[in-house]
Amino acid sequence: MSQIKIISFDAEGTLVTPDFSQAVWHEAIPLLYAQKRGIEPARAKTIIAEEYNKIGDQRLEWYDINYWFRGLGLGAPEPVIQSCLDKISYYPEVLEVLPSLADKYKLIIASGTPLELLHYLLQDISSYFAYIFSSLSHYHQLKNPEFYLSICQAMNVEPNQVVHVGDNWQFDFLNSKQVGMHAFYLDRSGKNHQESINDLTQLKHLLLT
Repeated sequence: MSQIKIISFDAEGTLVTPDFSQAVWHEAIPLLYAQKRGIEPARAKTIIAEEYNKIGDQRLEWYDINYWFRGLGLGAPEPVIQSCLDKISYYPEVLEVLPSLADKYKLIIASGTPLELLHYLLQDISSYFAYIFSSLSHYHQLKNPEFYLSICQAMNVEPNQVVHVGDNWQFDFLNSKQVGMHAFYLDRSGKNHQESINDLTQLKHLLLT
């Protein structure tokens, strides 16, 4: 893969652990909803989970925090986001792998997370990335093949000059591979799925050795 110029990373589940998202979507939002409606937190969790399921992760609204706060009548999302910032953490190898790869390649983020959240999720590692792309905020679409082509156009590179790695089989692996990128599916469960890696240290060894 000597032609590779850019390494593209998904954010949540790839660089950033799910702890922050879990706290926002499944703890803080239901708790606020319970307070607003005067119901038990457990009941609120059930209601909110049902609302999430009605939308599903194949629709843009699923990822749009402003959509949910408007629809649920919760006011502005910023106080909830701020209350969960202490949950942000990175996978153990991230702070070792990023500087090593940044010495040889241009690093970017290609995420479905809106910029309102990415800003916080990446605040301690943003210096490693030349560009941060949010499919929702920049292109108003899911991480479909067109999103990856748009990134290549924005970066003025061919798809085969880009490696993308992420933890979603469809959005990260299949859709980037479809346009000609070199794709790696990050499966931290260690199940050795087809064309998978178990952590980012494996990616580093594949690219630098």
